[in-house]
Amino acid sequence: MRISTAQFYFQNSQQITQQQINVNEQSAFLSSGKRVLTAKDDAVGFGTLVGFKDEIAKIEKYQRNITIAENRNSLQETSFSSAVDVLQSLKQTFIQANNGALSDDDLNSLGLVAENSLEQLLDIANNKDDTGGFVFAGFQSNIEPFQRQPDNSVTYQGDNGVRQLAIGSNVNVDLNQPGDRAFLNVANPIGDFSANYLTNTSGISVSRAVVQDRGAFNTTANPPNYNFNFTSATDLTVTDGAGNTVFNTNSYSPGQTIAFNGLEVQLSGNPLPGDQIELQPDENVSVFEAVSSALAWIEVGTTPANPQQHNVDHAVILNQIDAAINHLVARQAEAGVNRQLISSQQNIHQDNNLTLEQGRSSIEDLDFAKAVSDFQQSQTALQAAQQTFVQVRDLSLFNFI
Repeated sequence: MRISTAQFYFQNSQQITQQQINVNEQSAFLSSGKRVLTAKDDAVGFGTLVGFKDEIAKIEKYQRNITIAENRNSLQETSFSSAVDVLQSLKQTFIQANNGALSDDDLNSLGLVAENSLEQLLDIANNKDDTGGFVFAGFQSNIEPFQRQPDNSVTYQGDNGVRQLAIGSNVNVDLNQPGDRAFLNVANPIGDFSANYLTNTSGISVSRAVVQDRGAFNTTANPPNYNFNFTSATDLTVTDGAGNTVFNTNSYSPGQTIAFNGLEVQLSGNPLPGDQIELQPDENVSVFEAVSSALAWIEVGTTPANPQQHNVDHAVILNQIDAAINHLVARQAEAGVNRQLISSQQNIHQDNNLTLEQGRSSIEDLDFAKAVSDFQQSQTALQAAQQTFVQVRDLSLFNFI
């Protein structure tokens, strides 16, 4: 068969080009360490490989979120632990302050300790995270949440927002506990009301005041402030905010349950004629309120105007400090539960990532020994094609004349 010069050049050029393509492909495989770079390399496996990589990318995103969530919850757990330590120390100081042998100078020194406790708690409550945002401000992370007032009360400037972050396809975790829930909403240790002791010569105190029947309480028309008035040790009259009598007895005995308008109230101690107590709705106290009250109690000094009431106040404040400690321990535990969830989800991602990486590797990773052999074969084939072309190109009939 006759082959024209043009046809000869074209065929050899095609062969050399194909061999060069093979060499380039093998070189790309070796330099990347991968045997599948495009769908052409493995049409069936390429789709599966894309799926593996998508899932691995999702896990990487969740792992970044896990790092953020762990840092935030760890900071909160540490903050609550520090706050508990401050309150435990304050509690011991406050117990020590209730000692009749102490002088005013002694109480002044203890008052400084209580003052420092309040400042420490404020510093903790105004903690910042690694981004510079206030941890306990809710969504208002750029505003300092807790501010001390001249009367030692503390106001909250944040909100009740809770930020969440996805750490799994259907798993979200809280990044923060808002400041009101963290430091303000401490359950009132006596129940749903606080007591204002108008006259207290006997040293009686309210030990329990709870809404037992919410339906009956909610249907009460008059304001839910109640005045307890003892005209004798056994004669008790309770009036509501409008002055209407809601309970009356002439046979009161210490510790008995006083029930009216869905409420149940118990008093401790033996009342005397003229003792008066006002109950006001108050389901929560705050951590700062307990500390400020302790500071104010100590600052009264060694000569309170009403020693009996002063002792009652000490017991009330001590109960509030205990309630604040329990509340902060619960908040600390909540952060700990979040960290357990984060750790569990991290382990799941690590296991899934290992499986996905194994699947990806089985499709994509290069067998270097085979790849080197293929590359060498491609190089040899290219060199042979080039040499053959040169040798045949130089042949001519004139060489044989």
